[in-house]
Amino acid sequence: MRFRSLESRIVVLFLLLTLSVQLAGFIAIRSGIDHNARMSIQSELQIGERVFKRLLEQNAQKLNQGARLLAADYGFRQAVASGDRETISSVLANHGARIGASRVLLIGTDHLIKASTLAMPSKSLIDSILSMIDRAEVIGSANGTALVDRHPYQLVVVPVKAPVTIGWVAMAFPIDQRLATDMRELSSLQVSIMNAGSDGVWTSDVSTLPLGQEDKLASQLQSAGIAGNYEGDLDLAASDFSARVMPLARDANFASLVVFQRSVSEAVAPYRQLQLTLLILTGFGILAAVIGSFFTARRITTPLKDLALIAERFGEGDYSGRITTRGHDEIGALSKAFDSMRQGIAHREDEIGRLAYWDTLTDLPNRARFTVKLDDAIERAKGEKRSIYILMMDLDRFKNVNDVLGHRFGDTLLAHVAARLKALMVGNHEQLARLGGDEFAIMLPNTHLNEVRTIAARILKSLEEPITLEDHTVDLGAGIGIAGFPEHGIDAESLLSRAEIAMYAAKKTGNEAVVYEQILDQGSQQSLSLMSDLRRALERNEFRLYVQPKLTMGTGQIIGLEALVRWVHPERGMIMPDHFIPFAEKTGFIRLLTRWVLEQSAALCSDLEHRGIHLKISANLSTRDLLDQNLPAKFAEILTRYRVKPDSFCLEITESAIMDDPVRAQMTLESLHAMGVELSIDDFGT
Repeated sequence: MRFRSLESRIVVLFLLLTLSVQLAGFIAIRSGIDHNARMSIQSELQIGERVFKRLLEQNAQKLNQGARLLAADYGFRQAVASGDRETISSVLANHGARIGASRVLLIGTDHLIKASTLAMPSKSLIDSILSMIDRAEVIGSANGTALVDRHPYQLVVVPVKAPVTIGWVAMAFPIDQRLATDMRELSSLQVSIMNAGSDGVWTSDVSTLPLGQEDKLASQLQSAGIAGNYEGDLDLAASDFSARVMPLARDANFASLVVFQRSVSEAVAPYRQLQLTLLILTGFGILAAVIGSFFTARRITTPLKDLALIAERFGEGDYSGRITTRGHDEIGALSKAFDSMRQGIAHREDEIGRLAYWDTLTDLPNRARFTVKLDDAIERAKGEKRSIYILMMDLDRFKNVNDVLGHRFGDTLLAHVAARLKALMVGNHEQLARLGGDEFAIMLPNTHLNEVRTIAARILKSLEEPITLEDHTVDLGAGIGIAGFPEHGIDAESLLSRAEIAMYAAKKTGNEAVVYEQILDQGSQQSLSLMSDLRRALERNEFRLYVQPKLTMGTGQIIGLEALVRWVHPERGMIMPDHFIPFAEKTGFIRLLTRWVLEQSAALCSDLEHRGIHLKISANLSTRDLLDQNLPAKFAEILTRYRVKPDSFCLEITESAIMDDPVRAQMTLESLHAMGVELSIDDFGT
């Protein structure tokens, strides 16, 4: 068997896979054993901490009960009440020895020591007891853990009442080797109590560790900077331990910790034999895999070769031809899966292609497909030296249809328009496309400009016939832009861009069909430049107010003035309103411009009044001005500032401006009328 053959590589592959799996399994199990052992140790440490706390609670209860028995003793209370110090000291010593309390004190209500089993109680003991008395005065009694002479103690304080509080009994129980030994016997954990002074150096107080290891533990705590709760590994001598640290007590100068430890090596030791057995089984598994893979390889290779050839066909995009299924085993199932995949991919490819290149509403090619088809047609036309023209069409008043009758009606209308265009382009649906919204495009290869104009006229003629949908009759028109290869562009994007420029020119001029000219593009560039300059014109004081007199035809008497605005551009000179007012309305700048005109007109009116000339000034308001509910207040402020009467003005409004939003327009007009301003409609009937 040659190594380069598929069979040999399958055997080697199976061997490597088996070896990898067995090795990974061995490592995983070994790691799992170690992990489980450590998890078990963590659980033991957590339980050990709870057991230790429980031991402390039991000791506290024992102390509390003993202290309460002492405080409730009638003779003791009599001795406290009478101040018999000898009797008190004797009772304190006897009772403390009976319950294992190494320090027993009687504190007076004045917080002074009345009696003690110690000749000279330390300051740390007194401070801890007084702190607990402060708590006991609030809750009745108190207990806790505190550091006394750098060693941890359990303290309990109970009141002596007769019947009011006449003193406090305080008892201290040392947390010593006995408690650590009890904890070791209950949980099999190593327990160490470590103390540290203000220098932060840890020393062993009591410990169940072998002799000498408590110093190693103190060094580990010091180097790791452990001073509070901690859970992790500590290396002691030749063994590693998992440890759990619990703060026991702390004051301003000293701190005490309890360290619970469990040897990891001891916990893992029972599993070592299991790991050896597993290693032997791994060897047998590898040997069986080598033998089994040799016989399996030949059975697999032949159908796999067939499926590999089919996969190559799939990679080339060929999804034709049914895959023959052999057998009913896994290879047969794989063949069936390949055939199912072939059908699914073929179906999805068709669906994706349709969604990517077709408009679902009109069932026409979309912009992406039209662009691809146009580029292909241009490439062919370059070789054949022929021309290509495209028509781009945008429907008139379609936005109004959507606003009034709804988008669902608008979608239905677009579908009917597409149907009419299909009827005109019989057999050439691929040359027709919906670019988006209400825009359509038609590609006309191998045609002349006169033929294109004729087709455009035929399309516009067909749109003249009203469309009746859902009891609504809609009259539609359109603007058509025409651009051709190679005159106007040499690629699809440039042709579409220039046809769009021509289309908007057609809609603006009302010529219906316009062929692209370079001057149209220059006009749009100039418009963009004007829009940019318009924002700075007011700041640079480039606007000028002109007035046009109004006179009576019979007598020639001047009866009023109409305010007109002109823009003196620093580079282009005088610019008439028709060139910049539409941009001002689109950008919202018209409101600032209207305010400027009203202010300049008010200043002029005030100046004429001072000269004894009384003329009414007319000024135009735009659609955006009428929708500004603050316009009356702004105008009133201008009139007040220049001391001009409202009836000195006549504000002219176009009919279409009122109809854009009649409700808001009416509110603005009523406010202006209430001020006394005269109103008139400009361009009536449009």
